[in-house]
Amino acid sequence: MIIHKIEARDLPDLWFQAVHDILDIGRSFTIDRGSFEGQTRLEYDYFIGHVKYPGTKPLLPDIPPALNIPNPVEEAYIYGGEGYDRSYIEYIMSGRKEPGESYTYGERLVRAPVIGDKMSWWVEGKTDIIDKRDIDNKIVYEDDGQLYINQIEWIIDTYKKHGGRNNQMVLQIAHPTDMTLIDPPCLRSIDTRIQDGTLHFFVYFRSWDLWGGLPANLAGIQHLKEYMASEIGVKDGEMIVESKGLHLYGYAEELAKIRCMKTA
Repeated sequence: MIIHKIEARDLPDLWFQAVHDILDIGRSFTIDRGSFEGQTRLEYDYFIGHVKYPGTKPLLPDIPPALNIPNPVEEAYIYGGEGYDRSYIEYIMSGRKEPGESYTYGERLVRAPVIGDKMSWWVEGKTDIIDKRDIDNKIVYEDDGQLYINQIEWIIDTYKKHGGRNNQMVLQIAHPTDMTLIDPPCLRSIDTRIQDGTLHFFVYFRSWDLWGGLPANLAGIQHLKEYMASEIGVKDGEMIVESKGLHLYGYAEELAKIRCMKTA
């Protein structure tokens, strides 16, 4: 098993290096289940990317005009614009979910229900187990009798009140019951750390489309990091990303070869 690590300057650099290297060391698989079932893809055994300056603009890939291929991600997809009813930033940072969507990352982040034993302990005021907070309609809120927390605002508030040396502050996307979904969330968690007055993100994807998914996902996650750093009152920092399923679908291989100027 090959653990492939990339040190990158910024997000476009990470994307280019990952696309370049997967053409050389990625393994070809036929997809047994999930999106694109039956098709082939190149996949890293395990991928780690360390991005020193993920906030450097532009956030999206650099495609030289002379190559005559489209950018994998349109700016309007990230920031909103013609042809898009919802920006990707909104998809990550709001609780909006449309009919037919089994989840959104934003719903998981800002509309996390307090249920089961946790709800019982909350009601009973078992503060030796539960960090019970007031319903302020920002961090904790109630909707139609159900209690929810906004994980983003909860973490911001915790860092502001208790300081940066805290290893508990993980933005959770995954639920154990996601096993029941035909297509469960690819993004599983965004761990956080404040070190030397700077907020860093540690991002894990179970499966990850390299050509279009990685640049869109990380552009949106970078905006989230910038927002949280600003609200906490610290600097925006680095990003470490990992996946045991970073891949390039068959349809994108030729585009990848063109971008990397590889003819073989």
